[in-house]
Amino acid sequence: MISYLDKAPALSHERKGELFSFTESLGLTFNDYRLLNLAFTHTSYANECKGEVDNNERLEFLGDSILGMITAEYLFSSFTRFHEGEFSKIKAVVVSEESLSEIALSFHFDRYILVGRGERSQKGTMKKAILADALEAVIAALYLDQGLDTARRFVLSFIPEQVEKMLENKLSYKDYKTELQEYLQKRRGKVPRYVIVSQTGPDHAQTFRVNVEMGTKSFGPGEGKNKKAAEQAAAKMALIALGIERG
Repeated sequence: MISYLDKAPALSHERKGELFSFTESLGLTFNDYRLLNLAFTHTSYANECKGEVDNNERLEFLGDSILGMITAEYLFSSFTRFHEGEFSKIKAVVVSEESLSEIALSFHFDRYILVGRGERSQKGTMKKAILADALEAVIAALYLDQGLDTARRFVLSFIPEQVEKMLENKLSYKDYKTELQEYLQKRRGKVPRYVIVSQTGPDHAQTFRVNVEMGTKSFGPGEGKNKKAAEQAAAKMALIALGIERG
């Protein structure tokens, strides 16, 4: 058995019933519901548990890559008229926090995410970052439990609709990181580098500050409730300084 599951939160009979209701509503199955339970475990909840309990951050990291690959594969095979730049912009929108949190809410993730007391008092299960991260973690849990084909079927149950929304201008998201990278690559042949300046606050309400470095120049710090948001903020600051975006 995979060792990290030993650190999954306790799975009571009642909790397993809740998770079974979730999978049944989406037409999913799990061989090991501990994986799904771990995918729904926010760090704020894990930190309040007695003993050593893991959270969904590692699964979220894996799920992010799996989601990106499946989305890129879908775009490549479905839209032959698009070029790389268009693919990148579409992908950035449909896998953004805004898009993923919308999907997670439509699947009622807020009913199943485990958060600590502090997050619960702030309605943490409705926060976009927590919802989006949980969705990526569930994708990874499916992949580990049943393989890539099962994870792909799940992702393709919602990504095509988000792509259509984006193409019809019903889903929008300003991707400053991609805009900055494309600008630099075209003019200087370089890519920006993002550096975490600080990470403060309790686990359930952290604030990240990130600088973006371009050669000898540094812009920021951009601030956000997670690293991705802070990087976007830093990229926007750089684009404003370069006269590409308005403040």
